[in-house]
Amino acid sequence: MFALSGGDLQGNILGCADGPASFNAEATLRGARVISSDPLYQFDTSAIRDRIDAAYKQIIDQTRRNADEFVWETIRSVDELGAVRMEAMATFLADFESGKRDGRYIEAELPVQPFSDGTFDIAVCSHFLFLYTDHLTQSFHELAITELCRVAREVRLFPLLALGGRLSSHVGPVSDSLRNRGLSVTIETVPYEFRRGGNQMMRVRAAAA
Repeated sequence: MFALSGGDLQGNILGCADGPASFNAEATLRGARVISSDPLYQFDTSAIRDRIDAAYKQIIDQTRRNADEFVWETIRSVDELGAVRMEAMATFLADFESGKRDGRYIEAELPVQPFSDGTFDIAVCSHFLFLYTDHLTQSFHELAITELCRVAREVRLFPLLALGGRLSSHVGPVSDSLRNRGLSVTIETVPYEFRRGGNQMMRVRAAAA
C-alpha cells in the first residue's frame, strides 16, 4: 500500500487509524519501530474481539455484493479474503495487550495526535482519510494531514478512493491547500491494488525534502 522499502522500515513509523491490523505486530517482529494510534485502543482485547466478530459478516456480505469492484488476483475469492482478514486480526489481538504495555498501541483520534513534533520519520494512514469523503469534510482532511506532518517528516495516505470506488473529491482541493502551506504533495502509483483503481497513494513532505 505504501511502497515501504527496507530503508523506510529502519526509521520510526506511525500507523495512524490502524485499527485491528497486523502491521504493528508483524513489523515489530522484523525489528521495526512502529507505534499505532486509534481510538479503538481504549477497549480491551475481549471488547475489540467482540467488535470484530460483530462486523465480520456485514463486511463480507458487502464485499460479496460488490465483488466486481475488486481485483481477485493475490486474493482469489471473498471467502479467502475473509480468512486472510481474520488471520491478520488474530495476529493483532494476540499482540495487543503486550504491545499496549510497551507503548506501541496508543489511544488517539485524528485530527489530533499526542506526539511531539518530528517524533516519526514516516506516518502512514490507510483506509480512513479520503475513504470516508462523504462523512469527513475537506477541512478535516487538511487538519488531519497537517497534524500528521507535524509529528512525522513524511506522510503517506492510501487509498485515494472514496467509498464506492470513485476518486475522492477531496484529493485535488486538499493537495492544493497543502501546497499553499508550503508542503510537497505527490500522487504515486504503488505495487498494490485490491479495490479496482485503488493503486495510488498521496505522499506529503516538507517542500525542502
